[in-house]
Amino acid sequence: MSTSETNPDGVPPSYPEYRAPAADPAPVRDAATVVLLRDADEGPEAFTLTRATSMAFSAGATVFPGGRVDPGDDLPEQFWAGTDLDSWVPMLGPDPALARQLLAAAIRETFEECGVLLARPSCGRTLADPRDFEEERARLESRELSFAEFLAAHRLVPDVGLLRPLSRWITPVGEPRRYDTRFFLAALPQGQEPRQASGEASAVQWLDAATALEWFRDGSTFLMPPTWSQFHYLRGFDTVAEALNASPDCSPVLPEIVPDAQPLRVRFALEGGYYADSPHHTTASDPG
Repeated sequence: MSTSETNPDGVPPSYPEYRAPAADPAPVRDAATVVLLRDADEGPEAFTLTRATSMAFSAGATVFPGGRVDPGDDLPEQFWAGTDLDSWVPMLGPDPALARQLLAAAIRETFEECGVLLARPSCGRTLADPRDFEEERARLESRELSFAEFLAAHRLVPDVGLLRPLSRWITPVGEPRRYDTRFFLAALPQGQEPRQASGEASAVQWLDAATALEWFRDGSTFLMPPTWSQFHYLRGFDTVAEALNASPDCSPVLPEIVPDAQPLRVRFALEGGYYADSPHHTTASDPG
């Protein structure tokens, strides 16, 4: 995020009335989320997880695979040979080290949470078969194995050419857990099939945008503002290829908590549509 995209408080210019408090004890953690797409009769479908009710954060919400950047996402330079990071600057920022960590986190989290692996042998063009690495996937999830160690052991490199930028959301000031989450799009690789691989999910399913928004309206599922907004955006595409070839606005979105609102409510550009659709009338922000 360049300073030209924000006001002096670091807030997107669409929220000029916002005034950050003098102190915010909650640190902002970098995170990455991948909206994995496949073509279907009703338009692109996205792979979603329902967060387990035992989770401390966003329990029961429908989300996309994702999570915060891990120390093991700081991959050595050899994993990035030939990777052009310039096109990612508008979304990931000008720091090459952080950009690489976010891209690595996106690929690692997708593998951990649904078993889809966007990595290939360092000397080949075909993606690796994730079924060969189920033991390693479980060890990655439990943090017994770092992503760098996994890739090095099997001579794999991240295939970031399969990712496309989608959006960037920052958890509102005042939330006890805050994330600066970059959302990516990716097509489901041929021959791979996502599944319920992580203990953080109680269920998984493919949802097209119209169905996801309809289920949100009737209370069948709960979508937090970032997730709802991604589905709202995807309504405009008939195919996965169209979505991947688009150029979305990746300016950072920083919702503002409405003071004293009961139930909890946040301000963001599409809040009118979100709250008009929502039977829940409560919200929080999350990496998914």
